[in-house]
Amino acid sequence: MSDTLYYLISALLSLGVLYGIRLMSQVRTAALGNRVSALCMLAAIVITLYRTQLGDSLVYIIIGLLAGTLISIFMTIKVRMIQMPQMVGLLNGLGGLSSALAALLTLALKRPLGGFEVTTSGLALAVGALTFSGSMVAALKLHGKLSQKPVVYPGHRWLSAFAALVMLALIVLLPLTALSRALALGLLTVAAGLLFGWLFAIRVGGADMPITISLLNSTSGVAAAIAGMALGDILLVAVGGIVGSSGLLLTQIMCRAMNRSLPQVLFGGAAQPQARPEASAAPPAVETAPEVAQAEAPAQEQAVPQDAGPSQEDLPAWLTQAQSVIIIPGYGMAVSQAQEKVKQLLDRLQSAGKKVRFAIHPVAGRMPGHMNVLLAEVDIDYELLCEMDDINPDFAGTDLAIIIGANDVVNPAANTAQGTPIYGMPILDAAQAGRLIICNFDTQPGYAGVDNPLYQPQAKVMLLLGDAKDSLDTMLASL
Repeated sequence: MSDTLYYLISALLSLGVLYGIRLMSQVRTAALGNRVSALCMLAAIVITLYRTQLGDSLVYIIIGLLAGTLISIFMTIKVRMIQMPQMVGLLNGLGGLSSALAALLTLALKRPLGGFEVTTSGLALAVGALTFSGSMVAALKLHGKLSQKPVVYPGHRWLSAFAALVMLALIVLLPLTALSRALALGLLTVAAGLLFGWLFAIRVGGADMPITISLLNSTSGVAAAIAGMALGDILLVAVGGIVGSSGLLLTQIMCRAMNRSLPQVLFGGAAQPQARPEASAAPPAVETAPEVAQAEAPAQEQAVPQDAGPSQEDLPAWLTQAQSVIIIPGYGMAVSQAQEKVKQLLDRLQSAGKKVRFAIHPVAGRMPGHMNVLLAEVDIDYELLCEMDDINPDFAGTDLAIIIGANDVVNPAANTAQGTPIYGMPILDAAQAGRLIICNFDTQPGYAGVDNPLYQPQAKVMLLLGDAKDSLDTMLASL
């Protein structure tokens, strides 16, 4: 195959991937877009195999492809939708690992090597290694195998900066070193990248995990693009660039939504556990019942009794009187797999003539769009899913807000509790609704570890504590 024809095919396949991504931006065409991009990638693999002189290695490559296909089919069957965030983290990590291995083999086997190839190999090693270790930590956190709270070591920022500087120094030294030593320096670059990825991801808590996932998705694409430069493969460069740029755009969107900067996310300025504020630093922005106006016990030390404030006996009246309802889903809904019950509640409320919408916080799940996918899975109309900025002004005029498994994203302490991980984070203004029903498992703080003043006894807030499915069954029985 001539280079001209290969370049033309590469351009067409890259445009096909971009077109698939464009289709994914619309709910009704998202599945089609996924298929278009997947078919373009399959064609890219076939074209690469056809163009490359593989000889006897072709048999081993085909065996590897078949093994990977069987594993992917198995995971498609076994992995539940709630496990998709850790699945994405795992795939991001494997993408980074493959790029690092390609760069390592380039340094070990390809001769002659020019300065450009050596430098890009070093970059691919560093970015691929940090993507792998960071993604593995993120996946293990999301799967509950590592602590989902931020883990901060003494001098964490300095350790991260040191690992980054070591990576940069080794990348600069690689093209200045004899080729016989390039592999050794490459392995050191991998070690520094692995260390930086670990330090970067281990101190991320639940609040910043969607930003982390999107950023690691971007670095996996960047690693692939740089590995493509080292290999001289324009198709790999193009597709990697598409993945890297789209991931970076998503990261920037998530950072703006979370009021974070990218340096904060990279070096820990956003998610470090800091001193807990005094109770007076985060007063609830909701009406408090007079008989309990002096209650100040933190949620961690004293759980709010079930009979404080409104009780379940008031539930039928609350649901009947409300004409406008906003439902706020969170990760607790996903853990309980209560989306089917949410759909039943929606249908029951709509059949009673009530206006019902969903308020979706950008980080309501553990990856961007997680809540949207879970709700769409049970055929909830996508038009009912409202973004935070669009629906926040409507809470004040809403009769009833129902929180299902959400904590940090509705915590008013984000507006007042300085020195905490969520301070300055935009939240859904659920506290402004006329009445509020909270269907959370308990009154413990969320992933950020910040007490939520909404749990304090108050006349307009009803707590239905326990499993989300059970709480939704209680509401359904009241309608």
